Amino acid sequence: MRRPTALLPSWLLSLAACAAVAAFSFGHIDVPMARYFWKIGRFLHPLNKPFGASGILTLESAVVLSLVLARLVRGHISRFAEVLAIACLASICAYGINSLVLKPFFGIPNPTAVLHGAAHALHLWKGSAMSSFPSGHMVLSGAFAGVFMRLYRASTWPLAALLLIAAVLLVVGDWHFLSDVVAGSFLGLSAGALAGETWSAHLGR
Repeated sequence: MRRPTALLPSWLLSLAACAAVAAFSFGHIDVPMARYFWKIGRFLHPLNKPFGASGILTLESAVVLSLVLARLVRGHISRFAEVLAIACLASICAYGINSLVLKPFFGIPNPTAVLHGAAHALHLWKGSAMSSFPSGHMVLSGAFAGVFMRLYRASTWPLAALLLIAAVLLVVGDWHFLSDVVAGSFLGLSAGALAGETWSAHLGR
């Protein structure tokens, strides 16, 4: 098993790279890209309901509750079920921190607000859970995927492809700016990898 301190330099390098990409996108790409996709985004708005964060959170909560009950009744669950529960919990926790702390802290309006006149700028401690940066959907899905990527290496590329598709849809659908999905993906994957690493250390693997 890798020591956590051995992973720190790679994580810090990734943090610096993602911060640089997000900052460049924020200053030069976000608004022009949102304007470009504005008309296309309207056709994707029906996806709001089936793929809303509340629905995903409800599903994850139901999965965790079911697995906890199965563990209590049967006395054990499979390793895959354990990983699934950890992934759901990491996803729920990461989303909560993002919505209640990070979004209010940065206070960046979403693309719809910006294209209707709001300033695409930081409004520190003036935001809400409805603010745009970082993307809650990418934090939610990235944390879930990060656990599986850490504990099931074969899942890395398929999950990375799904995350990329999700990120593209969020930008094309004008739900988020490019900088939002870059930051959200990094935060989510970091949270998931940390949860997976901690669970692996707990099991001694």
